[in-house]
Amino acid sequence: MSTATLSETPPPPPPGKARRTGRLFALTGAFVGVIYGYDSGSISGALVFLSRDFHLTEAEKGLVNSILVGGCIVGALLGGKLADAFGRKAAMLIVAGSYALFVTLSALAPNVVVLNAVRFLLGVAIGISIVAAPLYIAESTPARIRGASVAAYQVATVTGIVITYFVNWGLADGGHWRWMLGASAIPAALVMIPLFRLPDTPRWYVLKGRTERAVEVMAMTDPDVEARTEVAALSAALAAESGGTARSLLRKPYVRATVFVVGLGFFCQITGINAVTYYSPQIFAQMGFTGDGLNFLLPSFVQLASLAATVLAILIIDRLGRRVVLLTGIGTMVVMLAVLTVVFGVGEMHGTTTWVGFGAILMFTAAFNFGFGSLIWVYASEAFPAQLRSTGASVMLTADLVANLLIAQFFPSLMSWIGASWTFAGLSVLALGALVFASFTAPETKGRHLEEIQSYWSNGGRWPTPTSAPAPATEVVR
Repeated sequence: MSTATLSETPPPPPPGKARRTGRLFALTGAFVGVIYGYDSGSISGALVFLSRDFHLTEAEKGLVNSILVGGCIVGALLGGKLADAFGRKAAMLIVAGSYALFVTLSALAPNVVVLNAVRFLLGVAIGISIVAAPLYIAESTPARIRGASVAAYQVATVTGIVITYFVNWGLADGGHWRWMLGASAIPAALVMIPLFRLPDTPRWYVLKGRTERAVEVMAMTDPDVEARTEVAALSAALAAESGGTARSLLRKPYVRATVFVVGLGFFCQITGINAVTYYSPQIFAQMGFTGDGLNFLLPSFVQLASLAATVLAILIIDRLGRRVVLLTGIGTMVVMLAVLTVVFGVGEMHGTTTWVGFGAILMFTAAFNFGFGSLIWVYASEAFPAQLRSTGASVMLTADLVANLLIAQFFPSLMSWIGASWTFAGLSVLALGALVFASFTAPETKGRHLEEIQSYWSNGGRWPTPTSAPAPATEVVR
């Protein structure tokens, strides 16, 4: 790390301009979340029509989704190294440019083999974005808006899913699946414009020894801090973060935290949320709803409810506590999956039964976003000390994506093979397992300092007594 002097700080910009620059960082990163969310939802509509054009089997339908998730796993593993080597900004530019290219190629695919190849590459770009975008936001926005800015990325992702369902509904009458897949190429290209104008993050400049540039950017984005002091603290924090390895996660005192985070990541996806995201038109068709227009419009209302649930969780999570929000969300998922098991088990559905099924899907999806969706990254960031935080988050993300791949690949085949009732019964059992797991392992970390939380794990999953607890520490996370 460079020992370049910090004594000559450039004149800071006016506070109003600095605040606008800080918000621009957050908005640009969040906009990438909208694009990511759009792609997650666009395939649900496109799959209905491209399956007819390409004469896909249920297993082939699953592969169209799961191959993208496989690419996400590769991208997520590469994302951290790419962002460290070339910069958070460069990684975001690579994501936006690759995304625009690959969604365009997927819309032009002449057959399913080409489509799957392009979707794998698109998945790599998405996997990089999952790592790079939250990192870019968290490291570049001022402390006073950092929490809301990172949360805004989650809201933006759900917003992207909402948008895609309304777009799918508008294009459903003509079966325009190519437009459904390719429409997001334009915003992906446009987001590159502000990215070219913005600098990289202060943290990355310090990482590369460019401390003078780090001071400039710090002053540019946050008028409420003394730039030289903040960068000096950041340099010290980065020095403390060196040395974390994946092997350390399997050793005491971190192994208990590792089991919790990896288990939470796996349960987050294996309980079936992306079965609804990827295959909701088919699910609604089996419920008895008729017409592509209706089966594309209904998921839009489901995702609007999810957006409201996400915002609600953000508003109350620091009042009610993490554990209450998480367990409430998972418990509601268990109940709704049980309702769906009964609804699909009654045989031919019509009238009230059909709408009960729709309500259960809506509540299940909203409950996921209220609990798992809002808390998964919070717990991942709180469970480990600084030198293991990014490694722990990567391991959790890998578990999450592996479960996502299993759901994407096998859900349509299970629906065809054992029927919807037994499929949702299996998901309800998995959700019940998630509830039991979270009940026994999730700590209540509301109002706790990071050092206190790490002491909880090192103390065998028990809060230390006040006399043995370490003094709270202020951590620089820029």
